[in-house]
Amino acid sequence: MGWFLKFINSSIGKKFMMAVTGSFLIIFLIIHLIGNITLFFGPEAFNGYVSTLDVVKPLIRVIEIVLALAFILHIFYGTWLWFVNKKARKVGYKINASSENSTFSSRWIFWSGVGIFIFLVIHLATFFYRFNFYDPAGLANHHLYFDIVVAFFKIWWYVILYVIAMILLGFHLNHGFQSAFQTFGWNHKKYFPLIKKIGTVYAIIMAAGFASMPIYFFLFYGGNQ
Repeated sequence: MGWFLKFINSSIGKKFMMAVTGSFLIIFLIIHLIGNITLFFGPEAFNGYVSTLDVVKPLIRVIEIVLALAFILHIFYGTWLWFVNKKARKVGYKINASSENSTFSSRWIFWSGVGIFIFLVIHLATFFYRFNFYDPAGLANHHLYFDIVVAFFKIWWYVILYVIAMILLGFHLNHGFQSAFQTFGWNHKKYFPLIKKIGTVYAIIMAAGFASMPIYFFLFYGGNQ
């Protein structure tokens, strides 16, 4: 166990933990988007999807715990690495060429993560809390999960917040995807350009896919609050 603690406290270990937890979250987002797409098929489809998850609730609770740990570790090591890198750059260069040697996504990876974290807290306090613990309108008790989602997507400021968060998510994923492959050593010059393209496509699909939902329901379900 001592060697493992020593490893994860090293610079390579921190990056490895970021890559592992990030990969897990990348897979989760795919599954989450596929499930949420049922919103476009109406109340019965989405309510049926969420109700199906209730049937396997013990398994879902285990997955939620693992997911929460992945988020916590990802945030912890990401913040740690950011501070370490910031400290290392305390004595700045006379000529700052960071914009020439890095992408926008990589330079703002930490701050996009901060924005996503703030949104995640709000997101859990709305949908997750209403679905699982307490819904003032009692819709969750009758498995009317679709109506809960639509109610929030009628609120203009929540829709704007959601879309901005998804744009930040896209930038975060665009860099994180290829960074994970680099950390795992899968960065051969022959196929890494393809990995970068796949990462960009993945980031666009995730960001556009999630953002399309609040925009759709706000426009077509009478959003005006």
